[in-house]
Amino acid sequence: MEVIRSLVQLRPHHQPCVATIGNFDGVHRGHQCVFEQLIEKAAAQGLPSVVISFEPQPHEFFARTLAPPRLTRLREKVLALRRFPIDRLLCLRFNQALASWSAAAFIERVLVNGLGVRYLIVGDDFRFGRGRTGDYASLQAAGRQYGFEVTNTPTFLLEGQRVSSTRVRAALNAGDMAEAARLLGRPYTLCGRVAHGARLGRQLGFPTANIQLHRQSAPLLGVFAVQVRGLAAQPWPGVANLGMRPTVAGGEARPLLEVHLFGFNRDIYGKQLEVEFLSRLREERKFASFDALRHQIAADAAQARQVLGVS
Repeated sequence: MEVIRSLVQLRPHHQPCVATIGNFDGVHRGHQCVFEQLIEKAAAQGLPSVVISFEPQPHEFFARTLAPPRLTRLREKVLALRRFPIDRLLCLRFNQALASWSAAAFIERVLVNGLGVRYLIVGDDFRFGRGRTGDYASLQAAGRQYGFEVTNTPTFLLEGQRVSSTRVRAALNAGDMAEAARLLGRPYTLCGRVAHGARLGRQLGFPTANIQLHRQSAPLLGVFAVQVRGLAAQPWPGVANLGMRPTVAGGEARPLLEVHLFGFNRDIYGKQLEVEFLSRLREERKFASFDALRHQIAADAAQARQVLGVS
């Protein structure tokens, strides 16, 4: 999948196409239904498929610190999208300039002049343009003017309930990893690069890979049984703490992901890893001493081994 980071990177060969637009945070099963429709329509028309998204997400730009924790950063979204035969991702920088575009300007600059869209698929509640004035009806009118078709996708339901990023976030916050996986169609994952830490885990007898998340907040916190991809042909089992480390003096300003990998002893600093969260073992809490923390980590590791079926 080709990743295009701005309109100025578009070239004549990027036209025409079949496209869809959205934040697609989490790339959950509702989004996947849209992608299946996109891929099917692109194949039928013999055109490339394009996903149009934004970075940051519009509500993050407007709400700043009030926006809920992101399910997927851009790298994680790209990894999830690459599970599908999608040809291109156009990721537009959402800034004050883009926020000021009218709906008509967005259609002309992105859909018509930028991508030469022949067929557009949008969600049934899609809004765009300055003041969110653009909607499905305005896209249909533009389609008649510029010569492209527009269709909307109905809400995707599981057992009669709408699948949404909000529902996924609620499941993660509650520690219901099975429900989150059901909504996502896969285990929830975070990815990041292994960085040097304070080596506290090694001092406690449980060396950890400290993974940089580059997040102000995370949609889940606690201690988890995990599998890690990026180390070997098969996922590697382990136990992870995702949180603010309250037992350490001062704690952390941002969530930190620490993973103890069972039976693993190699130098992996700088390596990019993907962590699958399979079961939450407990909430993060502050311990009275490092000795108490050591005993709890040993208990967590034993429980994680049992959950994962690792001897």
